[in-house]
Amino acid sequence: MRATKFEFEQRFWIIAAIYLAGFSLSGTDHTSFIATLRHLIAPSIAAGTPQAKVFARIVISGGALLVFLTAALRTWGAAYLRTSVVHDTAEHSEALVADGPYRYTRNPLYLANLPMAAGIGVLASRSGFIFLGLANWIFVYRLIYREEDALGQTQGKSYRAFCEAVPRFWPALRPRVPAGNHLPVWGQAFAGESFVWIFGLAELIIAITLSPMAALIVFPLGFVAHYIISRRIRKPRK
Repeated sequence: MRATKFEFEQRFWIIAAIYLAGFSLSGTDHTSFIATLRHLIAPSIAAGTPQAKVFARIVISGGALLVFLTAALRTWGAAYLRTSVVHDTAEHSEALVADGPYRYTRNPLYLANLPMAAGIGVLASRSGFIFLGLANWIFVYRLIYREEDALGQTQGKSYRAFCEAVPRFWPALRPRVPAGNHLPVWGQAFAGESFVWIFGLAELIIAITLSPMAALIVFPLGFVAHYIISRRIRKPRK
């Protein structure tokens, strides 16, 4: 179940490929997730009517809200872990961060992948929505197992005690460990997670316009932002 070194190093692009595969399923499954949800919740609303458009806007707006929730959670985590670590292709197990969101869950950044998959997935077909949720869940768990092995080897007893106190994935309602001395650095965190905020903005624009062209314009900006930030992070290491 543990991810390979290659999978960890290329995790962003593998997740991007998962999204591409999920949306490609619309080529064989022509029923959108929104239409399926409308048939389940409000079967009296006919396709192509003003009511159907209102329903679509509500669902897509809900998806955008989930993406913004993802961006907020990832920004909170990156404020403590640092963007240079979050987006680095190399593994970092030399220190254990147990502050901020890490007091509630050991993997807030990976946890955030699920609401993002659900939020963006509302734009896919019904099978694409299911695929995005399951594929992201499986992949992030494989990444988690790899990082746990590395931290267990370098941090020893302190990491085992941290694991006993803090849930691996689903967050506790209350902090499980005392606050530490790590101070959040918000500027670099917002910059590092800007691509997720852009994804949320893109989906919000789609909810307003109901135009697929908005996605073709704004979503690529998120990938450009990630590419630029990743290059800037790796440059000092060279």
